[in-house]
Amino acid sequence: MSNHQVGTREEWLAARRALLAREKELTRRSDELARERRALPWVPVETEYVFATDAGPRTLAELFDGRSQLLVYHLMFGPDDEAACPGCTYYSDHLDGSLEHLAAHDVTLLAASRAPLSKLQAYRRRMGWRFPWVSSHGTAFNLDFTLFTEAERRAGRGYNFGTPGALGIDLNDTEVMAFSAFALGEDGTVFHTYSAYDRGTDVLNPAWQLLDRAPLGRDATATCDGPPAGWPRRRDEYDPAPELSLAAG
Repeated sequence: MSNHQVGTREEWLAARRALLAREKELTRRSDELARERRALPWVPVETEYVFATDAGPRTLAELFDGRSQLLVYHLMFGPDDEAACPGCTYYSDHLDGSLEHLAAHDVTLLAASRAPLSKLQAYRRRMGWRFPWVSSHGTAFNLDFTLFTEAERRAGRGYNFGTPGALGIDLNDTEVMAFSAFALGEDGTVFHTYSAYDRGTDVLNPAWQLLDRAPLGRDATATCDGPPAGWPRRRDEYDPAPELSLAAG
């Protein structure tokens, strides 16, 4: 930190005003992208997926829980894993605060993973999460909403729409994170409306956005398979545990 450029208030103000113009440009572009995102064609979901939930077996349509919109976070927790991915855990720590606000806008938010429901329930208790978490164990839900052509599904490859950095990932034996959106038609038809992967979900994580505005930034560049010192841990695994001395007691 001591090596960073130091300047006067006037120099900072000039640089900040220039940056503000770029930030406003990004905000306007983000609004435009949101409109384009909503304008994507909707694709009917023809497969009858059945998920294991706290309330028993539920179809995809039933996961809407009486609302017309459904957001699904594909949380990396495979059938043979003993714990969810640390990065996905870090991401999931931020979901609970949005539940009531989304519900007021006719949106249900939940997570889905391939691990059996009993593992998900135990891990949710450990983390203290409230959001619904369903098991897609025994279904092709994970593959079907990360690979979109028959050739991709047969090969298990094509993550993140085949972008170069994802070409080596075989989804037959690798868990990946994703975020998908669905709409429920008046006749009960479920439509797939949107999916995003990897850095495409970055803006949905408040802690990443806060760190982007901190003096040293994220200090994390690797994936869950090879975390550097700055990569987030499960919050009960930081050593030493962070002290929140200013928190209300």
